[in-house]
Amino acid sequence: MSGESEQLDDTDSIYDELGVPPVINAASTKTRIGGSLIRPEAVEAMSRAAESFVRISDLQARASELISEVTNAEAGYVASGAAACLTLGTAACIAGEDLGTMSRLPHAGDAPNEVVMPRSHRNGYDHAIRLAGARIVDVGNNDNHLGTGSKNTELWEIEDAITEDTAAVAYMQKSYSQPDLSDVVDVAHEHDVPVIVDAAAELPPTRNLSRFIDEGADLVVFSGGKAIRGPQTTGILAGKQELIESAAMQHLDMHVAEEVWEPPTDLIDLDRFGGVPRQGAGRPLKVGKEELAGLIRAIELFVEEDHDVRTREWADRAELMADEFRDENGLTVTVTEGEKTAVAPEVFVRIDPDIAGIDAETLVGELRRENPRVFVGPDHLHESAFTVNPMCLTDDEAEYVAERIKLYLS
Repeated sequence: MSGESEQLDDTDSIYDELGVPPVINAASTKTRIGGSLIRPEAVEAMSRAAESFVRISDLQARASELISEVTNAEAGYVASGAAACLTLGTAACIAGEDLGTMSRLPHAGDAPNEVVMPRSHRNGYDHAIRLAGARIVDVGNNDNHLGTGSKNTELWEIEDAITEDTAAVAYMQKSYSQPDLSDVVDVAHEHDVPVIVDAAAELPPTRNLSRFIDEGADLVVFSGGKAIRGPQTTGILAGKQELIESAAMQHLDMHVAEEVWEPPTDLIDLDRFGGVPRQGAGRPLKVGKEELAGLIRAIELFVEEDHDVRTREWADRAELMADEFRDENGLTVTVTEGEKTAVAPEVFVRIDPDIAGIDAETLVGELRRENPRVFVGPDHLHESAFTVNPMCLTDDEAEYVAERIKLYLS
């Protein structure tokens, strides 16, 4: 049943024109299928930004002001995605205001470059931390997942790992993260070590914009292209002024004579630095004027939204899809709350292949080979299950996804 399937409407997308299959996104804001749908108002802002020039540091200063306002951080900055912000934030923790270290990264030389990280927080994205020249020192274990009752990481293990070579402590925020962030911050700050929080996908709720700063984090990373619905190639770095200044110094275009280099003083205090640095390790992580303008507009709209209304919309759509599956033989269907790695409720579908006539891996694979491709959540294939997420679907698309799934069942 793979291949051409009935289109939702007769309107060709740009991807149809390019000969590339479009995607019906029932997997949520995954980068590999384009993140989220950028807000129309952000698209308009990007289009208008493309009509003229601007000094990028001025636009970054305006973004910093807005990020500070919505996060309670001292300052903020924008790079080309949440992973880029992890790299840039780590580089700031390693180099500080030292221009020599900036010029040598990712080779830190004598500068402290160890980043302490609970082992259960490590994931594929910590490569972004290592890209800055950091060496991750992981601590703890996975005992909690074995059902022993003990914690994965004890606070003393983090403290024990902090030495004179420690540049930062890294913390991945999820609902199940241990130990509590505020306790980790207390331990790190006793040794004058900053804490970087990866909260890339932790929006909504809106209160999370300020929650981690309020709990003492020195740097927090958010995606600009997920729930905020800004450009996919944007990430938000919020935190301490001196760290944001270091990030900016390692990111901005530095091919300029010192005599005429005057970045905005509210973004960079030049008195802290001995001159103009060379192009920094963060330079490949640049964003354009269009992305900056689009993200600024998207943030403004995100904080104005009634997220309770949006959450109820997601819940209603999830229940409608779940109802489509409940009478199908071979399926066990539940609707989860927004938890773990998802901020929206999801339809959790477990397949008994002997009854359904197809296993989860085959079904998910066949859906992806259709035109349009249908992406559902594959994180539970090892449990003979998949998820359907309502965040990026319209009601018509949700009905379409349910119909396509049911067609594969015997």
